[in-house]
Amino acid sequence: MKKVFVLMIAFLMLVAIGVEAQQKAPEYGWQKSMILGVNLTQTNFDNWTQGGENTFAWQGNFNFKFINDQEKWNWSNTGKFEYGSSKVGDDQLKKSIDEIKLETVYTYKIGKLLNPFVSASAQSQFTAGYDYSGDTKTQISAFMDPGYFRESAGIGYKPNETFQTRLGAALKQTVTNDFPAPYADNPSTSTIEKFKNEIGLESVTDLQLKISQNSLVTSKLEMFSALTTLKEIDVNWDTVFSTKISKFFSVNFNFKLFYDRDISVKRQIKQAIALGFTYNLL
Repeated sequence: MKKVFVLMIAFLMLVAIGVEAQQKAPEYGWQKSMILGVNLTQTNFDNWTQGGENTFAWQGNFNFKFINDQEKWNWSNTGKFEYGSSKVGDDQLKKSIDEIKLETVYTYKIGKLLNPFVSASAQSQFTAGYDYSGDTKTQISAFMDPGYFRESAGIGYKPNETFQTRLGAALKQTVTNDFPAPYADNPSTSTIEKFKNEIGLESVTDLQLKISQNSLVTSKLEMFSALTTLKEIDVNWDTVFSTKISKFFSVNFNFKLFYDRDISVKRQIKQAIALGFTYNLL
């Protein structure tokens, strides 16, 4: 698995190096963006002889980016909020996507490419999550249950605006309440742990590639390895391909790979295609 993750970073770097960077005079100050998106899908059948089930699905997302870039330092703040649900036939409305993610990174500029940084991030969900595999639904998660926090410091590398990566020492906290297993609890002990703190190494790689005037690929690869288990690497790889088809409508394809051996020995994959309304608030 470790070789696969190294190849992921190498692939993102090659894509970025292949992009011809346009040299522009630096523009210092705040750069702000806020994007709101809503996607809806509905199908209804009445005396339809070919068969089928009524369906309804919706998804909302809100992303923001506030970056203060100065001659000697850079302070980047980003947020990602997503929530959606779906209903098929007579089944109840079920959650289909749910994510809260915040990140702040402060970089002090001492060189052209390599610079020290400190960062912090938080991740959780809005509402309860359920397992529907049994006869009745079983709750398995909730808001801040689990919740993830990371703090790191190290060296960042940014050759251009398309690609950047950073590597540093990190702390990772996992917070739970009613659902400590498998997120924070250590099964080898007799007590139930609701909080887990890990010391390790963190790598974060960002790619933002503009394919055409209306098409953009954004990819974020996050890897963390605790010092006690350096051979086991937690991975969160989130890639979004967006194409704007008009002023207010766009098509988005999202692919997400998640791996944490403490939760599941097998990698987890989520993919979604959405067509909907997009509006730039800032």
